[in-house]
Amino acid sequence: MNRFLTIICIFLFASSCISNKRITYLQNLPGDEPIGLDEFIPFAEYENRYILQPFDVVDIDFASANEELTKAFEFQGSRMMRGGMGGMMGGDMFYFTGYTIDVEGFVELPRLGKVKIGGLTEDEAREVVQVKIREFFKDEIYVRLRIGGIRFTALGEFSSSGTKVILKNRATIFDALALSGESNILAKKNQLFLIRQYDGGSKIHQINLNDRALLASPFFFIRNNDILYLEPMSIRQFGNAENLSSSLGLIIGITSSLLLIFAIFRNNI
Repeated sequence: MNRFLTIICIFLFASSCISNKRITYLQNLPGDEPIGLDEFIPFAEYENRYILQPFDVVDIDFASANEELTKAFEFQGSRMMRGGMGGMMGGDMFYFTGYTIDVEGFVELPRLGKVKIGGLTEDEAREVVQVKIREFFKDEIYVRLRIGGIRFTALGEFSSSGTKVILKNRATIFDALALSGESNILAKKNQLFLIRQYDGGSKIHQINLNDRALLASPFFFIRNNDILYLEPMSIRQFGNAENLSSSLGLIIGITSSLLLIFAIFRNNI
């Protein structure tokens, strides 16, 4: 019986082990051109201009030599709100101080009314607002328009899933992973699904976090409204699988108990 129990334990342990190759980030994978340490890796060439979409939140601010006039176009002291509430808004203060693009692509600004900026890049939208506000100013005025942070959603095998906001103009996939909690050891890091919004629709892309070539991929930088989904490995079926040693111990304990009951029952026959 002891030999049989040992064989079962070895089999369970072997089947529960996960190779480091499945959980280590940025490896030189077979078939790829090796990328050495300290080697310069240029960013991928791709269209980096984000197109503003319905339900995006944009931050719009004005500056001029005449400060009193610009205040007339400010939404109820939003500058003071950004300064005083930044630490209390959970990193999403622009939801309260910014402007949301409606389903038709318009934002409604104080005194200016509805201005259509959906379907434009940030620079194009800024120019549209700039032309609109010049109707009210003789002096030179500067308009600043930008996305209110990069919003993305993390689902699946993250320690902290949900909708996140990165208050940067540019963020990498690893910025998103760090904010969401490093992916669970049981996640399929070679199969991260990225659902990206494009003008008029979406596409599903698959990313291999194990691959060092990701650094030169067009998906190295995340975009506003990206959705990241990490699938669990098959071993998830054993116990709750949050802790491999606990799950393995549970399985071995149950197996040992069953074998002990079987041995006692056989000896009593």
